[in-house]
Amino acid sequence: MATQTNAAKAAKTAKKKVVKVEATGRAYVTATFNNIIISLTNESGQVISWSSAGKMGFKGSKKNTPYAAQMAAADASKVAHDMGLRKVKVFVRGPGAGREAAMRSLHQNGIEVTEIMDITPIPHNGCRAPGRRRV
Repeated sequence: MATQTNAAKAAKTAKKKVVKVEATGRAYVTATFNNIIISLTNESGQVISWSSAGKMGFKGSKKNTPYAAQMAAADASKVAHDMGLRKVKVFVRGPGAGREAAMRSLHQNGIEVTEIMDITPIPHNGCRAPGRRRV
């Protein structure tokens, strides 16, 4: 019985997907009020490396600081630089504090930033406003 369960576990474990890394790619910086997530991808959108302020060990309100964003971006960019990523277009989303710090940290760790785009979703009209208060 024990050999069957081990064989079943080995069959279920998926092999790590091999991502093709070119010299150019994209960096997605998602800066919310609670955390910051940096994903470095190739041109087709497959993730090469990622990091977040929470992954770096920051907790609570410290996750939404420029320093936490800088640390997370440095962690993600070191892995991607070792794999061969050299230039990125940065796509920034969200209102968080560490947006600029993350981009600066990418540049300091050997990845050239060629373009910066803000893709924060903005409602064109938004939700229906609440009615006037009647007392």
